[in-house]
Amino acid sequence: MKAHKPMTSLILVFFLLCSLSLSGCSKKSEELTPTTAAPYIENVAHSYEHFEEDQIKSQRQFDQDMEELFQNEISGRLLDMHFMLKDPSAFGITEAQSLFGHISLEDMAIAKEEQQNLKKSLDSYDPMLLTEEQRLTMRILQSFLKTEEKSYGLELYSQPISVTIGVQAQLPILLSEYIFYKKEDVDDYLKLLENIDEYYKELVDFQRKKSEAGLMMSDNTLDHVIESCESYLLTDDNNFMVDTFNNRLDTLPDLTEEEKNAYRQQNLDMLKNHFVPAYQLLIDGLNELRGTGINDKGLCGYPKGKEYYEYLVYSATGSSYASIEDLLKDMELMMNKQLGTTSLLLRFHPELIDQLDTFSYRQTEPGDIMEELKTLSLEEFPSLPECSYTLKTVPKSLESSLSPAFYLVSPIDDYQNNVIFINQNPRFSNNELYNTIAHEGYPGHLYQNVYFHTHCNSNIRNLLSFKGYSEGWATYVEHLSYTMDNGLSPEMGELLAANSMASLGLHACLDVYINYMGWNKDQVREYLMKYYEDPGELTDAMYNAMIENPSNYLSYYVGCMEFLNMRETAEKELGEKFDPKAFHTFLLNIGDAPFDVIQAYFTTWLSNQKS
Repeated sequence: MKAHKPMTSLILVFFLLCSLSLSGCSKKSEELTPTTAAPYIENVAHSYEHFEEDQIKSQRQFDQDMEELFQNEISGRLLDMHFMLKDPSAFGITEAQSLFGHISLEDMAIAKEEQQNLKKSLDSYDPMLLTEEQRLTMRILQSFLKTEEKSYGLELYSQPISVTIGVQAQLPILLSEYIFYKKEDVDDYLKLLENIDEYYKELVDFQRKKSEAGLMMSDNTLDHVIESCESYLLTDDNNFMVDTFNNRLDTLPDLTEEEKNAYRQQNLDMLKNHFVPAYQLLIDGLNELRGTGINDKGLCGYPKGKEYYEYLVYSATGSSYASIEDLLKDMELMMNKQLGTTSLLLRFHPELIDQLDTFSYRQTEPGDIMEELKTLSLEEFPSLPECSYTLKTVPKSLESSLSPAFYLVSPIDDYQNNVIFINQNPRFSNNELYNTIAHEGYPGHLYQNVYFHTHCNSNIRNLLSFKGYSEGWATYVEHLSYTMDNGLSPEMGELLAANSMASLGLHACLDVYINYMGWNKDQVREYLMKYYEDPGELTDAMYNAMIENPSNYLSYYVGCMEFLNMRETAEKELGEKFDPKAFHTFLLNIGDAPFDVIQAYFTTWLSNQKS
């Protein structure tokens, strides 16, 4: 990245300081004999040479350490490696260490030890000897490790399976999008299918350990997870895993029809003998543990649940706030500010109430929306290299268990090809497609991902992902998309934007109240009655959603709030000098990072903009 001053600027500063020292000596040159002046000059030159040597050595060693870290991380799991790299051999990687990775306390202990070793390695570097880009990478990793320390000793609190964002819900869609670049990829894919039941045995064993420790999910949550698993008990007449496999197979030009038929049969066998049994195994294993989850409240209902939730919050948001209490206070302030905006708009523009059932965007088809947003984004965002995208619909059998829409991150070395899925489940009919596509496409996930891959020179940075930044960015630009030149009146756009943020804020605040403050359903209902005349079934729905996916809504709302806070500060400090494109370019160049790191660089950027 080129967002900050390179190390050569610091070397120039050092040269200037040396020049000033030598100038000071020259003023007294008549009083100094050659025997007293020469050693001083030699010492200064020697000190600089030593400093420069240390710089080169440290920078080379840091790059070497980061490349080693990248290779270890990217080759850890075949599934991750395939999605992140189109051609691993170009990065010196020949094979993956495992297929899916492992879920066990033993592996978590190994990960903890590796994190502690990485922390020691990073702490051994003198930041002043590194380049600006290296210092940024170091600070990001140190912030990440500091957050991870909050989870030490709480490993059994982690929940790899959950209703919408759990492993069991997302893995099949990843498998169905496993690209076949060459014949060996088909073999690897079938190997993944063949071993998925072994992987799910580890998931069940982990749930048993949670149960033994008194940390099992409630029966209500368990029922919802099982319901999501039942979506994958595929039948012959409803099998997206067969259709997608055959379509991908047809893209390989070097396979004979005989080879394709053999692969098709292998796929059917693997699905029948491993994939479907894996989900049945998970269902049976969870049913065996029914009744052992005695906590039907939020995370704080467990012995150290409040402590673990604090870790989840900072892990999910990368927030710059010092405490969850301070964070919650500002979340409610922003939510109420947005609600105040909606009230004022409806008071001064009462006609908007009637228009809420009739308004429409200029473009309504997904492809047309993408192209319009691609053009509109150029007004306030830097241009993007040419890249392609494919819009797909979520398979009907998975509509009930997946999100309204999602973007599949493109490989580091193949950023040109991108995929966005849209869920056509009727329960998402109230979601505005225009703004959903802004979130997932331009100028959201797709745009941010492609921009960073084409501007970042660090492999490890391309691998790191912080949900608060990525989802916060996508939510921030989704918020802006309401007021773009999209066919809505300015007042309607502002109303919808404020209402959308207020609704998300309500979810985020309840997330904290339920999982951190220990609110019960009665307290949730009382809270909702401030905003709804009759919450009705909404109370149960929101209460369950927060318990099943704690901290999930915070990634979106807190991340967006951090971006909006920085923008508000910049607009206030810079006034007419504020340039949204410059602001967005700064954020995009910094890239995926925790906000406690970004804030320090934002302060410097703002100071530079003033001058």
